[in-house]
Amino acid sequence: MATTTFNTLAYAKKLKAAGFTEEQAEVQAEAFAEIIEEKLATKRDLKEMELRLKHDLTLRLGAMLAASIAIVATLVKLL
Repeated sequence: MATTTFNTLAYAKKLKAAGFTEEQAEVQAEAFAEIIEEKLATKRDLKEMELRLKHDLTLRLGAMLAASIAIVATLVKLL
């Protein structure tokens, strides 16, 4: 996945202002940054997934069309 920017320092400062201790704020900011970087999909990730799905669907449609033509050709020969 692509890198997402998250300002841990600003987040930790907001937590400290809300009453967290410095250690709690730093741990929470680091944990949150890890979650964002590991689990959050970016627009680029979604675009790549969309392209892969389009490619896969195109291949499947082509295979179904080829199979349909083969079945029709076989039926025409039998009749």
